[in-house]
Amino acid sequence: MKKILTSESVNIGHPDKTCDTIADAFLDEALRQDENSQMAVECAIKNDKLFIYGEATTKAKIDYEDIAKKILKDIGYQNEFSIIKELSLQSPDINQAVVKNHLCANDQGIIYGYACNETKEFMPMPIIIAHKLMQSYEIFRRNRNDFFADAKSQVSIEYKQNKPYKIRTILISVSHSPDLSSENIYKIILSNVVNPVLKEYVDFIDNDIEYLINPSGKFTIWGSFGDSGCVGRKIVVDTYGGKGRVGGGCFSSKNATKVDRTGAYYARYVAKNIVYYNLADECEVQLGFAIGKERPVSINIDCFGTNKVSLDVIEKFVNDNFDFSIDNMICELELKKPVFQKTSCYGHFGRGEFTWEKIKDCKINTLN
Repeated sequence: MKKILTSESVNIGHPDKTCDTIADAFLDEALRQDENSQMAVECAIKNDKLFIYGEATTKAKIDYEDIAKKILKDIGYQNEFSIIKELSLQSPDINQAVVKNHLCANDQGIIYGYACNETKEFMPMPIIIAHKLMQSYEIFRRNRNDFFADAKSQVSIEYKQNKPYKIRTILISVSHSPDLSSENIYKIILSNVVNPVLKEYVDFIDNDIEYLINPSGKFTIWGSFGDSGCVGRKIVVDTYGGKGRVGGGCFSSKNATKVDRTGAYYARYVAKNIVYYNLADECEVQLGFAIGKERPVSINIDCFGTNKVSLDVIEKFVNDNFDFSIDNMICELELKKPVFQKTSCYGHFGRGEFTWEKIKDCKINTLN
């Protein structure tokens, strides 16, 4: 039986990703003015209504409506939106558990970080290609007026001996003007969006590859008028495309004391360094947190039998080079900076622009 892994990505015009983008823009604005902001302001969208809700304890003065409307306009909406807000301060019960002499976890939670050596990004190949297709489409559609921001991609790859072997299916659905025929859309998207991405993966393509471009037949009603959306509904898209596990908590809207986000970034950082230093072909790091505690209550490293050295050596490597305290994770990864809106589309991992993707200068003597 063939082993085929499928992963998807969605573009900024998808209502869920629109909401993630707006929520992270709120967070960035808070951090620009007050790096100690405690933020969890989310939103939901349907038709011409945007709901903004959540908690914010910050010295920042944030014009939520202005930020949201600018993003909606940039995405391509021509209509005006009605905005409904319901905001409060962070619960004082939570705040006293988090803000101490040392920062502590905002909540309990299980968090995963993952890395593998099947791509140069140390990511599973299906999710990387899916994201690159959406990035390619976003550049393409912004130079036209007959394609719109709502789009999805899906990539299926056959594996042999646990390594990518062949790309089997490329699926991409894009919103478009009713003036375009299905035949034209197929040719335009294949030529201008898909083929430029696949040039990097020619060794994984044969004549059996299947291209499905707008298989629904038409996609003229897009964004919030075709679907509802809210923050945090694309956590598999945001992480590893189904190959690595997810803990269940989303990232967008949350500042760095929220371990769903910071813990996931740091766990990825550790897992990637383990694979980079050739201690394993594949690695998953699980962290468990308790509210009010400054360090994880548990750390588990699983290399799925691909480790090149004993797990004791890997554990020593991690202990000697990484510090999982909340204060250190935030400091080392510079998570008080306003960098989060950039994460809200095309995945939080596998993109070299982020601090948690860097390779650390680790103590090599720990490998002896």
